[in-house]
Amino acid sequence: MIKDIDIKKTTIGDIVANNFSTSKVFTSYGIDFCCNGGDTFETASKKANVDPSIVLEALAQQEAAPSKGGGIPFNLWPKDLLIDYVLKIHHRGIRTNGPEISELFTKVIRAHSANHPELFELQKLFLESLAALEFHLRKEDNMLYPYLYKLYDAVSQNEPIESFHGGSVSNPISVMMQEHDTEGVRYRQIRELSNNLTPPDDACNSYKMLYLMLADFEEALHEHIHLENNIIFPWAIEVESRG
Repeated sequence: MIKDIDIKKTTIGDIVANNFSTSKVFTSYGIDFCCNGGDTFETASKKANVDPSIVLEALAQQEAAPSKGGGIPFNLWPKDLLIDYVLKIHHRGIRTNGPEISELFTKVIRAHSANHPELFELQKLFLESLAALEFHLRKEDNMLYPYLYKLYDAVSQNEPIESFHGGSVSNPISVMMQEHDTEGVRYRQIRELSNNLTPPDDACNSYKMLYLMLADFEEALHEHIHLENNIIFPWAIEVESRG
């Protein structure tokens, strides 16, 4: 129950891991639950310049509201299934949706850049993100996740745990988390430049669609980072430490 949490000790990542639907409340208050999921509820609220009691009340109201299907209990999923989800939903989603948004950017800039020159900087940030994410995903696809599948199999079959070929799995995980932080900063810049992804008064339907797609892309990226930073990566480090 939300009302029973210890706000001085409970991390944002743990709250979202137990009920992903809480992420919408945190997002609405500008609280970073993915890249900074290790912050306690109290610390994260203060970083966002919001009274923790106000956020706690919003979470309690959401919990008491009639259910609309509830949050997906990702923390209860077998880790190999969760890895499948990240690879097949999030990695594929970035590679599918990213080029579509890029194409729409070109169309909107052609029509609106004279009155909205900020579109050029927004496009630059988004294209930088796509390039960085592709490099990031390749490292996960080819290096990290194959080992995590082996790690899961070893645990489930009670077999010896094979060492990661580069030393400890915490080394690549540290790099992945640093790259997650970089994307978090980039999308905050996108929000600032776009008035929180609010279309201007003269926006055409394509302009409005661009911002909707950017918002969906960002939301999916937040879920992706949350699943890795707060569930998959801590599990991998803990399992490997058992030897």
